[in-house]
Amino acid sequence: MDQQTIELGQPVPDFQLPASGGQTVSLSQFRGQKVVIYFYPKDMTPGCTQEACDFRDNHSAITGQGAVVLGISGDPVKSHDRFAEKQNLPFLLLSDEDHEVSRLFGVWQLKKMYGREYEGIVRSTFLIDEEGRLVREWRKVKVKGHVGEILEAIKELA
Repeated sequence: MDQQTIELGQPVPDFQLPASGGQTVSLSQFRGQKVVIYFYPKDMTPGCTQEACDFRDNHSAITGQGAVVLGISGDPVKSHDRFAEKQNLPFLLLSDEDHEVSRLFGVWQLKKMYGREYEGIVRSTFLIDEEGRLVREWRKVKVKGHVGEILEAIKELA
């Protein structure tokens, strides 16, 4: 069940989502900067916490390359606020409760855990260039070492 609509080299359609800290964020507000969008399944879970902390720990290196980081999950803004505060996250977490943006990127998929099928976000990361085009994608991400790969890809764009 692949509903991906964005292809490498193509412009990413603008979207708007509520974000941690009470903001509403649209992709177009970051035009002129590289944007790292990482989709993760759930706030406060071990893998997602590790990934968020890896982005946090490398945040100055990423922003030093002219990029911003945006995390997206289906959790409500209140959950994002608690997660961001608890983990001291210096970047915005966007709430995609209706999964519209997750579907746009093709990361809202049927998953299996303990023999049970359910729909959820498949951990994935996307790198968008200054003109708003998708230039790299990482699907079915393994957390360990992932942020380092992203940093290298951002440096290659410079």
